Amino acid sequence: MASDQTTEIARFGDLDIAWDPRVLQPRAWTAAQSEWAAELSPQCPDGPILELFCGAGQIGLLAASLTGRPLVQADLDPVAAAYVRRNAAAAGLTTDVREAAVEQALAPDERFGLAVVDPPWVPTARIGTFPEDPPLAIDGGADGTDLVVLGVRVALRHLSPGGNAVVQVGDPGQVELIRSLLPEGGTGDAAPWAVLEVRDFMPRGMLVRVGPQP
Repeated sequence: MASDQTTEIARFGDLDIAWDPRVLQPRAWTAAQSEWAAELSPQCPDGPILELFCGAGQIGLLAASLTGRPLVQADLDPVAAAYVRRNAAAAGLTTDVREAAVEQALAPDERFGLAVVDPPWVPTARIGTFPEDPPLAIDGGADGTDLVVLGVRVALRHLSPGGNAVVQVGDPGQVELIRSLLPEGGTGDAAPWAVLEVRDFMPRGMLVRVGPQP
């Protein structure tokens, strides 16, 4: 992973996460996403955790550390994938890193008991507001929702019945967008999905729990 960038270390939960400015700097508040996934884990089916748009890997790695579940992580960026492997090794964790677009990273029959989805959610016109962040890691398309929609659909397609996904979004409008996707079930499975809870960390972001409709 040759680079003229200086690697930094961020404390994330009880993990030390290596990163440099080519990937998104770990945000301390997003440890709440890992912790929520761990809180839900006992009621979810067996199976690995899936993390989509994993960046340097901290959210999925902390969730795996807290739950003891196996982990599969996907990100298109080869620099991010290299940092995931490095961070997993430093933490003594095992992860299956898929360096691919999230819609191409999984085999059709792969199923997961739990998912965390961390899509870029900043509208393209606003990415200049965050000059220290790499555009690939934050650009969510014209209205910021392109990869939110993609990530939710991929996660639900691969969740086992009874599984849960914890999704990071940017604002209440994106929460409502997720609600609008769910009448279709997202997967074709018999049991439809629903937004079961929302946790507000604004102005930093929001977390959405999607699970089986009660």
